[in-house]
Amino acid sequence: MKVLGIDTSTSCGSVGLIDDESIISEYLLNISVTHSERLLGAIQLVLREARIAVEDLDGWAISLGPGSFTGLRIGVSTVKGLALATQKPVAGVPTLDVLAYQVSFTPYLICPILDARKGEVYTAFYRYEGSAGLKRASDYLAIKPEDLIRKIEERTIFVGSGVTTFGDYLMNSLPSLAIIPSSPIHLPHGSAVARIGLQLIRKGEYLDLATFAPLYVRPSEAELKFIPRQSGDRPS
Repeated sequence: MKVLGIDTSTSCGSVGLIDDESIISEYLLNISVTHSERLLGAIQLVLREARIAVEDLDGWAISLGPGSFTGLRIGVSTVKGLALATQKPVAGVPTLDVLAYQVSFTPYLICPILDARKGEVYTAFYRYEGSAGLKRASDYLAIKPEDLIRKIEERTIFVGSGVTTFGDYLMNSLPSLAIIPSSPIHLPHGSAVARIGLQLIRKGEYLDLATFAPLYVRPSEAELKFIPRQSGDRPS
């Protein structure tokens, strides 16, 4: 099965094409160019270089977040349009799951972190359980780093863009427990999104194109300003 995976949850955009377990083509660009400017071109490039027509795809996979609110909306709206045009199923993959998957073959606790701004990180905990695969062991969280380190009681691999901001703090706070891999693994890869998506598609776990939305974990600024007005909590 040919599945194209898309990640727009961080400033780094990635598109990956797989055919069953083989990676056919992948695009990754970690520069300050908006996803609206590059995403469709990246998809076209990946398919063109792989010599695969969009009609030949068996499905799509999209990274749902948490992450950049704007980036997630661009990714979701793009894949909805492509799925409607091609009539192919879409699998949704949480971004934290993608990051954990990229370092999954380890006996250590896995803790992906994304910079959530406001002095917080998006995170969750995972364990690799051999033949049972990678299992999430917590809810998806938006949490302050100082609260996160209080939860760490064993050797833990930290992975994700949040390492850029909070890596030194984690290493200083957890000198005997924190493990931080080399930099390439901290970026979500479209091929990893596609691989997880392929597993979901094979199980028939598709998204409803009319209703699915990004996984934000916490409300946006606009929602925070809107909620009090809706509840009648107006300033006097």
